[in-house]
Amino acid sequence: MSNLSDKEKLNAINEVRLIASIKHPNVICYKEAFVTENSLCLIMEYCDNGDLFEKICHHQKRNTLFKEDEIWSILIQTIKGLKAMHHLKIFHRDIKSANIFLNKDGTCKLGDMNVSKVAKKGML
Repeated sequence: MSNLSDKEKLNAINEVRLIASIKHPNVICYKEAFVTENSLCLIMEYCDNGDLFEKICHHQKRNTLFKEDEIWSILIQTIKGLKAMHHLKIFHRDIKSANIFLNKDGTCKLGDMNVSKVAKKGML
């Protein structure tokens, strides 16, 4: 992180602390962080079935539809992950299909918190 300004270093450290504080089955889990010559690298949980955006594209190419129970499951799990973040006063700020990660067992997890923000009093 030698090429980063002091403010950028502080923001990076705060981001790691923010991500590490979230422990919920529907939010991507932080594993560890390390620094290279000029980068902060985060090791996060791996989801073995890609993301929702890829799955949507897959259905579009094949002209097929999601099953209704699958749609409800993804929606409910995403909302549970979001609720857990809001409980910690953390905004995600980039919820989109590419940031909803899927596992082959049917679980899904909200991820990519690089634009998350801690809520100040009165924001939630």
